[in-house]
Amino acid sequence: MLMHPRTVWQAMARPGFLLSAWPWRAAAYLLTGAVTGVATLVVLVTLAAVCGVLVLVLVGLPLLVVVALSGIPVAWVERRRLRLIDGDPVSGRHQVPAAPGLWAWLTTRLREQATWRELGYALLFAGLLWPVDALALTVALLLPLSVTATPLLMATVGDGQEAKVLKQWTVTTWPAAWGVAVLGLLLLGLGAYVLCAAAGARAGLVRLLIASREGELGAEVVELARSRARLVHAFEAERRRIERDLHDGAQQRLVALAMALGLARLDAPPGPLADQLARAHEEAGKALAELRELIQGIYPKVLTDYGLQAAVADAADRCVVPVDVDLALPGRPAEAVESAAYFVVCEALANVAKHSGAGRARVSGGHRDGRLFLEVRDDGGGGADPSAGSGLTGLADRVSVLNGRLALTSPPGGPTLLRVEFPCELTEAGASCA
Repeated sequence: MLMHPRTVWQAMARPGFLLSAWPWRAAAYLLTGAVTGVATLVVLVTLAAVCGVLVLVLVGLPLLVVVALSGIPVAWVERRRLRLIDGDPVSGRHQVPAAPGLWAWLTTRLREQATWRELGYALLFAGLLWPVDALALTVALLLPLSVTATPLLMATVGDGQEAKVLKQWTVTTWPAAWGVAVLGLLLLGLGAYVLCAAAGARAGLVRLLIASREGELGAEVVELARSRARLVHAFEAERRRIERDLHDGAQQRLVALAMALGLARLDAPPGPLADQLARAHEEAGKALAELRELIQGIYPKVLTDYGLQAAVADAADRCVVPVDVDLALPGRPAEAVESAAYFVVCEALANVAKHSGAGRARVSGGHRDGRLFLEVRDDGGGGADPSAGSGLTGLADRVSVLNGRLALTSPPGGPTLLRVEFPCELTEAGASCA
């Protein structure tokens, strides 16, 4: 199983570590790093030399762009090499060009920070990192293998008489040769830990410089925020569709049914049939009133047709507690902002009517400095707790998706003040939330 560099120490502590594929994968990672580093050094030195000569006649200037972009393929190879010892995939952090074509791609790459980070990594790789890879591979693998091969060297090169150990010590007897081989096996086992530690450190450095986990998490957070916003917009569109279907379908049928029952009630002679028609007419009227209230709660038509100011005034008129409205908006915000602000006001007024014991409430607001703000204040007993099922918690989540803020102040004894703000611009056609 491939292990992330951050858990390499746990993998090395497992009993079966030396018999696993980890040491060989680490050796392959360091070996390919040394080979790739040498190739990178040769390419960069060649490009720099050619540019230095040709820049005198201005021909080398385009090659300087190639040098600046040379870190991109190096980083691409490095991210692929990470798969040798890292099961967690990584990706680059390059931006998508705004337009097709080579020029748009070049300008995008030369302006973004990731390109220059990758160039810096390529220079570091070519000048310092690959020698470290080669050194770790030599010390941890090649030298122990050379010591382990002492009997083989004595039987071949030394004609069975002697063998040089690391070209420093001479072994002249077979027991000594086999003893050195055993020592080499021990060093080889120790070298496996050194190889994995070096490979894990190298992989961690690569992630830090050209595949930072913070960058990936940042991109994921941005995408999560965008997906939440898309869900909010889709939810609002579905609410409007349901409202239209109920308004143009079920409500019209109930209106027609109520009218038909009313006409039949007028034409029926007094008696049991007339009484039954009267009850059916009353039930149809109640069902129509409940359906209209349901439609109003799903998505009020006045909000779609006349905007937030008229919808808030309508909600205030329907509240059982007298409500003063002081809301002046020179235009209309985005549909999502408008809907969220309206339902915050409706929920606040519902809480005023049910829980506050207030004699009067006030809704005020406006638009200033690129922000839409609304305040709902009442003179009730206070002590409101959003976590006690007031419905404001869900609304606060909707507000946060739109980069807004919702604050509630309700000390014991009152008054209670609910304030909500949205960053947005106002236009007659609706604006985009900031």
